[in-house]
Amino acid sequence: MHQIKESNMKTSQEWWNDIKVSDIKIAAWLRKQWRGEVTASYRIKKLSSQYATTEKECNILSTIAAQEETHASWIKDLLDNRNIEVNDSSIVEAEERYWAKTLPGIKDFATGTAVAAHAEGMRLERIRVIAQDETAPADIRETFVKILKDEIWHEKAFTQLSTTEALTSTLGDYKLGREAPGLSA
Repeated sequence: MHQIKESNMKTSQEWWNDIKVSDIKIAAWLRKQWRGEVTASYRIKKLSSQYATTEKECNILSTIAAQEETHASWIKDLLDNRNIEVNDSSIVEAEERYWAKTLPGIKDFATGTAVAAHAEGMRLERIRVIAQDETAPADIRETFVKILKDEIWHEKAFTQLSTTEALTSTLGDYKLGREAPGLSA
């Protein structure tokens, strides 16, 4: 069965095959990854402060936010080891293609964790491709193998903290968010 897709849409594997062969594309992508990990921590802390009501919810979100900060430091190490510069102002200036489509769907804790679960699922596709690619640069592959185990738990935790209704109600925005950076289903 062949899936028809828009010409500008890519699978995660196609995306990675294009990135990994170019030092310039790897550098740009690693900068975005670092920024994404840093801003993920901010978003999770904001979700917790706005909507979490139990100690359990706060503890889970705090743990996930801390792990995202650890991932940011690992990616920063990759950047530093490759002499790729980043600056903190890129966080403020970040183009939020995906998030502009999905964040408006957050109305409460359940929809917030649903949006996070969808985002983690999308990221997991790419992380798995990188972690399983034996031709990937070794330092990148090793880092993403470490990140993978945390991100699997993040998706599971966000899904369990949400509800079936919230996961369903945020699915449309998630699909629009996937299309923004050109990812096929």
